[in-house]
Amino acid sequence: MSFPIAILAGGLATRLRPITETVPKSLIKIAGRYFIEWQLMYLRSQGIKRVILCTGYLSEKIEQVIGNGARYKLDVCYSRDAPTLLGTGGALQKALPLLGDKFYVMYGDSFLPINFSSVATAFKNANNKALMTLIYNENRWDISNVLYEDGMVNRYSKIPSENMKYIDYGLSVLTADVFKKMQFGESFDLAELFSKLALTGDLSGYEVFNRFYEIGSIDGINDANKYFLKSKFFKES
Repeated sequence: MSFPIAILAGGLATRLRPITETVPKSLIKIAGRYFIEWQLMYLRSQGIKRVILCTGYLSEKIEQVIGNGARYKLDVCYSRDAPTLLGTGGALQKALPLLGDKFYVMYGDSFLPINFSSVATAFKNANNKALMTLIYNENRWDISNVLYEDGMVNRYSKIPSENMKYIDYGLSVLTADVFKKMQFGESFDLAELFSKLALTGDLSGYEVFNRFYEIGSIDGINDANKYFLKSKFFKES
């Protein structure tokens, strides 16, 4: 089972200035390659065929590097978040005509070394509108903000509570239907949509156990460099 995937790569990356004053976060070099190249190569290894890049800030630079994805044996197309930035949710909603009824979504600053097929199967078995991957966190990598019980995300909030032990791992499966109640063309965060889905019982969860790597901070960049320099995936790519 293979879904298309949307990669949200349109943010301003202000936390990484001055690095990102002239390059988008996706084009930061990690272990000798652009970060987005690591993502695309891994997606190909997971059986993904179609990638929609939701771009915004310095989008033309990403397009110049990645093109149509042929060199990565992928079909890559673009949904440009311009002239007004629509947030992660609004950008994804704008890309729906390119994505179809069911699709993966991940962030442009995250590398997720998990089995995508298993996530797709979990989504199918859950028979729900959406599925979020989760990792047990207890405030290790970020502040825990997900209440996960019995296969369901019961609460997702930027205001955490004491009984929240999980965080969003970074890969979700969504159906286009979940956007019907969101105003098209208006800016909103994907977190807002997830919060609503959790409250209505429409967001299933799938626990994963391999840590993620992100480049949203200098520490994250350093960890990602170390990972790729020593990983089997790096040596075979």
